[in-house]
Amino acid sequence: MNQSILFPDVQSWDQAMQQIRFPAQCQGALIECTVAVTVLEQIANQQITNEEEAVSIFSQYRFDCEELAEQLIEDEAYNALGQIELTVSN
Repeated sequence: MNQSILFPDVQSWDQAMQQIRFPAQCQGALIECTVAVTVLEQIANQQITNEEEAVSIFSQYRFDCEELAEQLIEDEAYNALGQIELTVSN
């Protein structure tokens, strides 16, 4: 794990976008990371039907999500909004 990338134990639910948002800090810069429910379902291999399930499953798979985000940050794979958007390959 790259010690220069930190993940505070904070997350929020974005109802409109159906995604979890969580911050990362890299060399002093705050980076917003997002994981859509559909991606979280793939990571957890289960269906998510509401906000409570999404937050609970994110908490269970947080380390996996942080590892994916860390790799994307290192690769500088930001989206058009400057966010790190988690994806999974099939």
